[in-house]
Amino acid sequence: MNIALIFAGGSGIRMGAGVPKQFLEVNGKPILVHTVQLFQYHKKIDKIYIATIEDYIPYVEDLIEEYRLSKVTSVIKGGDSAMDSIYRLIRKAAEENDGDSIVLVHDGVRPFVDYDVISDNIDSVLNRGNAITCTLSTETVIISNDGNTIDSVPLRKNSYTAQAPQSFRLSEILAAHDEIRKINPSYTDIVDCCSIYRQLGKELYMIAGNRGNIKVTTPEDVYMYQALIRYRENEQTFGFGLTNRTSSRLAAFSNKDKTEENI
Repeated sequence: MNIALIFAGGSGIRMGAGVPKQFLEVNGKPILVHTVQLFQYHKKIDKIYIATIEDYIPYVEDLIEEYRLSKVTSVIKGGDSAMDSIYRLIRKAAEENDGDSIVLVHDGVRPFVDYDVISDNIDSVLNRGNAITCTLSTETVIISNDGNTIDSVPLRKNSYTAQAPQSFRLSEILAAHDEIRKINPSYTDIVDCCSIYRQLGKELYMIAGNRGNIKVTTPEDVYMYQALIRYRENEQTFGFGLTNRTSSRLAAFSNKDKTEENI
């Protein structure tokens, strides 16, 4: 069983809009719907669980019916933080599914992940136990403990950004959350499941993500997402860039030294 866990409980303060960012409409439908449809139409995804703001649960249920999101099994109340919402989703999935199931944890406001990236996440869990979607950084990463002075500058060729999905065996990610909550129940300084695994000393495996897999957080991100949609439509209409996405992405991922020299 392959299960997508979509957390969409944010209030969207940074967006400054009248509704939470996951419900902003882009090209005629809410961002959350764009995101869920990525998993709805993926042949390897069996179920979808969504966590959202309690007052918006009826609205999300209406969206599920309107857009025929038939794989959505349950819509639950989100937590006080993204990590708490993820934990609630994991617990809900564990109540209804076998522990060997694969869960793909994904932001409700990451609406542009490639089909192949979802497949690669599932394959990585099957073969290695987990998957963290990453892209090679095209910027110089700075480490600063005080936000004022620079403590270290990692080599760009070794610098990546972690995105989503982040994927695991259901029983293993539940056990990891339960363990970390005993020592850090509020998830202080933990921003994703990848961080939990690292704090617990567990091995993690990377898979190559796609550049357009942005997290829509600010108004500028909305415009970027609209541009990405237009780009994808042009691909479909004129045949631009319709070579094997996975091959080109993996080639860039493996040739990171060359990439750094040319940027």
